[in-house]
Amino acid sequence: MTDIGPLGDLAAFAGRWVGGGEGHYPTIEDFTYDETIEFTPTPGKPFLMYVSRTKNPGTGQPMHTENGYLRLADHEVELLVSQPTGFVEIQRSRLTHGVLDFTTVHLERSPHAKPVHELRRRFVLDGDELSYDLWMAHAQTPLTHHLHARLRRDG
Repeated sequence: MTDIGPLGDLAAFAGRWVGGGEGHYPTIEDFTYDETIEFTPTPGKPFLMYVSRTKNPGTGQPMHTENGYLRLADHEVELLVSQPTGFVEIQRSRLTHGVLDFTTVHLERSPHAKPVHELRRRFVLDGDELSYDLWMAHAQTPLTHHLHARLRRDG
């Protein structure tokens, strides 16, 4: 990573991103969603605060939310996420040409959360477009592609 202040190349992710995505999984019906992701810097710190909010494109009803941090840690990037559905996760990746291909370091769930036992995320930054994919292993279903979204820099 090039040293561009405490965020290095991670600074390119900073901003508000808006767009939509689609989800599928063997145990549910396919769906679409609108999403806003914000990566907010804290001056002088090597991390971005992360907030994701999705809503139903037809009704505007909230669908999912998660919060956390995207941070530099020993020449790698960590994604720390907390979900109100009872999950916390720590994922790590190298940042290579705008791609963060995360692997799970820790995934924990509360006693009453659904039986998700693996998550994998991939973010791809290409200029003013941010896309991501998420894979999930749930109950007896092995790691399977679940979400894909494309977002544009807002502002």
